[in-house]
Order: sequence, then structure tokens, then C-alpha cells
Amino acid sequence: MSYVGPDGDDFEDFYRDDEPQRGRGGRRFGGRPVLITFAALVPTALAAWVLWQVVHGPSENEPPKVLPAAGQPASTSAPPVSASSKAATPSSAAPTTSSPAPSKTAPKKSSTPAAGGSGPLRGKVVVIDPGHNPGNFQHPADINRSVNVGNGSKECDTTGTSTNGGYTEAQFTLDVSRRLRAILEQQGATVQLTQNGDRPWGPCVTERAAIGNKAHADAVVSVHADGSASGNRGFHVILPASVHAGAADTRAIVGPSRSLGERVAGNFLKFTGEPPSNYIGKGTALDTRSDLGGLNLSTVPKVFIECGNMRDAQDARRLTSGEWRQKAAQGISEGIVSFLGG
Repeated sequence: MSYVGPDGDDFEDFYRDDEPQRGRGGRRFGGRPVLITFAALVPTALAAWVLWQVVHGPSENEPPKVLPAAGQPASTSAPPVSASSKAATPSSAAPTTSSPAPSKTAPKKSSTPAAGGSGPLRGKVVVIDPGHNPGNFQHPADINRSVNVGNGSKECDTTGTSTNGGYTEAQFTLDVSRRLRAILEQQGATVQLTQNGDRPWGPCVTERAAIGNKAHADAVVSVHADGSASGNRGFHVILPASVHAGAADTRAIVGPSRSLGERVAGNFLKFTGEPPSNYIGKGTALDTRSDLGGLNLSTVPKVFIECGNMRDAQDARRLTSGEWRQKAAQGISEGIVSFLGG
């Protein structure tokens, strides 16, 4: 606590010679004169001044005056604040933006759709289909059985391909799909995965199509990577052909699916820098097929994307990069947003 009192000028005022002097022969007590010297009045005046300052304090625009220690000059400003005390004051401290540290082991999300939030895709339903399944290798009998795809029969599912270094397509598709889901949920969409590594194998291509249909999805994207010969590189988007046979009828979704595919292809190129396929699509990055059950049996707009060729060294370097996979997810997301917002 600081003691507040007069500054040096105030002390000088108390001793100025131009103060009116009291006469020596003033009052008398008991007939004897009492001589009061000017110096004797100083303690009384100082005490009265201090009392007034305590009660009233300095004026609104006047900085507090600090009584100096003996032998030091008076100051009319507050004492300097040390650097350490400045750092402790709210006005000078930098705002903190720290957040709780993320959990080291994030809980695995199921393939069940999460309710959408606010954003441009609020009210929209998107189904993401991670191609294959990491566990398919261990269930050959289950995935090799035939299923009807409308205009013929296909295997229930396949193992997919891998890079020469052993990074599997199933690992790639699941990683990109999870990243894509996170981005779309931030945009407000309700997102469902056909599988999230939460089942031992599959699902079959027929069930993958049924999941999108049952969800009444506004858009479905099946994520893949190709396994062509080395030197073949680039990405391409697969569109449904017009198929009307058995349980398959794609006539209503051919047009919307093409629009979705074109937007996904354009944004994928923009965000990833991956070139259009040099072996499929004649440089358009688009291919139309009638033999894929996941497309034939869909009743909602749907496309496949082959993000690159895992057997090509240049593409493999990108596909195995987490940073690039994030770009891939962003590119696909922007294509979906463009389609649903258009």
C-alpha cells in the first residue's frame, strides 16, 4: 500500500515567506502571551492536508501523488510497472487460444449416420462408400460368392489392390472416407459410411447400393484406387450407364450422376493436382460403366472415383501421403458441395 501525500511543491508552499505572518502578541491565557511560531504550525497543517486527501483523494483527471522517501524528489506520476507485472495484467497479456489436448486414442465411429449441423449442407444426406474392407482378405468364401447386379452377376466384394510396398486399397479408401466425412459434417451434412472397419468383411456390392437407397441420399460417392500397370497413372470418375434390367434401373439417375461426377472430377483435379487418367477416359477423367453392381442397383445419384493407380510409383507416393489424402478428401467434398448447392 502506498502512502499518499503532497509533492515537493506543496512542501515549499508551507514555507513560503509570502504567507501572512501571525502576530506575536495575539491571545493571552492567564495574562501571559503565548507565542506561536510559524514552524510550530507545519505539523498541524500537514496532518490536516493528509486527512483531506484520504477522505477526498485526487481529482478525476489528476494522477495520484506519491510521497517521496527522505532525500528523494517528489513524483507526480505512478511508479513504473515492471515487465513481469505487465505480463500479469489482463490488458497487456496475450490472449490464450489453447484448447484441451486431443485424446491419444479417438473412439472409432460406427457407420451409423450422425445428425447434420448448421452449414450449407444442412438437411442433405451423403453416403460415402469406402471401397472393399481391410478384413476381406480373411473371408474369401464370403466375398467371392455371386450376387445379382441386375444385368448379370458379380462377386459380392473383392479385396482390392495395394501399392508395391503393401499399402492396401482398403486402408486408403477407409482413411480418405473418414476424412471426407469429417469435412462434410462440418458443412452441415448428415453423413453415413457403408462400412467403417466395424465389420469383419464386406458389405456386398448389393448391400452397398441398398444403404444409399435406404438413406434417400442426395449423393453417394464410392472411394477407390486403381491397380493398373506401372506407367498408367492419374484419376478417373466412373459414371453409371443407363441400365434397365432385372432389379437395375439407372435411367433416372444417369443425368444427376454425371453432374455429380463432373463436379467431383473438376474439384479433385484442382485440390490434389493429380492428372486425369492417361489410360482411361481419353483425358476427360470420366468413364461410364454398366457392369458395377454398386452403380446398377442405385436409385440415387452415385459415382465411383479411382483416386490414382496404386501400382504406379508416382501415384503411390501421393496415395501413401496423409497430407495428400486430406487434399483428396477436400477435392471430393468440394465436388459434392458444388453438386448439392447447384
